[in-house]
Parts: sequence; C-alpha cells; structure tokens
Amino acid sequence: MHPKLILSQYGLEPKKSLGQNFLFDDQVLARIVAAASLTATDHVLEIGPGLGHLTQHLANAAATVTAVELDQRYLPILDDRLGHLPHLRLIHGDILEQDLAALFPQSDYKVVANVPYYITGAILRHLLASQSKPSLLVMTVQKEVAQRLTAAPGNLSLLAVSVQFYGQARLVGIIRAGAFWPRPEVDSAIVRLDLSPEPLLPLADEAAFFRVVKAGFSQKRKQLKNNLASLGMGDDRVAAALTQAQLDGRRRAETLTLPEWVRLYRALGQ
Repeated sequence: MHPKLILSQYGLEPKKSLGQNFLFDDQVLARIVAAASLTATDHVLEIGPGLGHLTQHLANAAATVTAVELDQRYLPILDDRLGHLPHLRLIHGDILEQDLAALFPQSDYKVVANVPYYITGAILRHLLASQSKPSLLVMTVQKEVAQRLTAAPGNLSLLAVSVQFYGQARLVGIIRAGAFWPRPEVDSAIVRLDLSPEPLLPLADEAAFFRVVKAGFSQKRKQLKNNLASLGMGDDRVAAALTQAQLDGRRRAETLTLPEWVRLYRALGQ
C-alpha cells in the first residue's frame, strides 16, 4: 500500500525534521534484501522501519528481525501490519542509544536499513565503533554519500577511510527519487559493507588511529606532512615517521590506501 494511504488511515503526516521518506517500490525493496544475501538463519537489525515496507521483505527472508523505530507514532501501524509475525521484535527508541551487544548477545547479525540522510554518518559510527559489530551492512543512503563511501584511493575522504577501515564497501545500485514518498530532491543508492573478519588494528588502537587520519584530512588542499603537524609532535618526528612508513610527505591524504594509513599510524607510535 502507498505510504500516503497508510498515513491517511491513521491521520498522520511524515516529519521532515526526521528525514522521513518512505521507500515503497517492491522491486527496489527486493533488490535491497537480495544485496544482503539473507538466509533463513540470519538475524537482522533494521533501523527506522517506518511503515514496515522493508520490514515485511526482511521478515520473509530472515530468521529474526529486530526493528528500532524512533517515531512512536508508527508503532501502532507496525503492530497492526506486522505484529502477527513471531520472529519480529519492535523496539521504540533511538538507534544511537541502543546497546548492540545487548540486542544481539549470542549471535552474528546483519544490518539492513533505509536511513535518513541527515543521520547516516552518526549511524555508521555507532555501528562500526560498537564492540558488537554486524557482519554486513546494507543501507540506502544519498547517492553522493554512497559515492564517497565507496571511493578508491586518490579520491578518498575521511568518511571513506572511516568506513573502509572496517571492510569492503561497494555501491550496489542507484535508487531513483520516485521510489520514495515524499519524493526526495536527490537520488539514493544501495551500499553494501562486508566487515573484515580480522580488523586492521586492535579495538584499543581505533580511536588513536582515527586521530591520525583526521589530522591527515584536516585541510584538504595541504600536503600530508603539513596536516600531520596538527598532532603536535614536531616536524622532525613527523618526517621520521613518514620515512619509516615509506610515504612521501608531499602527498595528500586522499591518495593514501588503508594499509598506508596503518603503516603511518604505527610509525607515529600513537
């Protein structure tokens, strides 16, 4: 059923402040589920189920679905439409405040979600910084953000490094604006992130590693050696670390690969 019709039955309107654009095209929803390679043994976390269009597809494919919805107005709709499903767990709350280890204490899980544009970065940080990380993420995000997330060295951004540090990101496909209601002003894209079974660095090193990366990207047009000065280590130490890491300090941050960032971090002794 079209989102407008469902909302009209309950006397509701979407909230622009929460970035509510409902994806209702069944073919696109099927593509999203297919991108997650779901099996009957998978446990899925959905962020922002809204009116339940994607939730229904996920429930048909997975062992369990845990759907976290911030907007309390939609809980009765979800309960009316999908409350009969025994393997669906609906949670009212902010995904950024959820303890993922508590939600999935004894099982691997996958994240499949159509997330609001304005909070994409915060959601990614929350999921990837958790001690209980998913094995895979499939998310619909703004097309421009998807292109940044999946960029190759030479065109990397702080966001791309922050995501690709954890695994392999790829753009699965483009979603035209007409697949949503209300229709957004820009197209979206499906992104899949397969998390690496072995992290590039131990969990204890992640915060310090990203301080180095953030410093490297601090001023986009400056050379790496100049940006790293913001770490407060002194020019000589930075130069020695760059030499040890076999990196040319005249390069710019967007050209470094993930292994090069790891080498630089280790050389700086952070």
